[in-house]
Amino acid sequence: MDLKEIQNLIKFVAKSGASEVKLEMDDIKITIKTASEDGKETTIVQQLPVTPQVVAPVPSQSAPAAVTPAAVTEEKNASDDDSKYITIKSPIIGTFYRKPSPDKPTFVEVGDSVKEGDVLCIIEAMKLFNEIESEVSGKIVKVLVDDSSPVEFDQPLFLVDPS
Repeated sequence: MDLKEIQNLIKFVAKSGASEVKLEMDDIKITIKTASEDGKETTIVQQLPVTPQVVAPVPSQSAPAAVTPAAVTEEKNASDDDSKYITIKSPIIGTFYRKPSPDKPTFVEVGDSVKEGDVLCIIEAMKLFNEIESEVSGKIVKVLVDDSSPVEFDQPLFLVDPS
């Protein structure tokens, strides 16, 4: 199969609307994927038993956003900012609840001041409701878990500013 035939095959697959086509012949293996995550159409041509070669990516209609180095830098900066806070972690595995019951208000909100021993949440484990108390005094900066979500042992639940 020559390059011209491969290009015609790519055009045919793009027009057909198929998301992936695999073609295997005696000594050639071709995989064509359209609308991949990076927004490009990718064709891989492999002559057996040789390693795969990528042939001419063709742009497709959709182009989802990609992770940029700036986004990674922002995440690192956010984690640097969080380093000045104390993380309150789950002592057990279970289901995290911010309220004592569905009709009651939450134990704490972002911005609330807490002191050592204040109840922050409840974690249900094996039908037992365990009150999780603050280990430090300070101000709640961030709630890291959604209400009624499962939590793991040592999973961060809250960020507290000890100042």
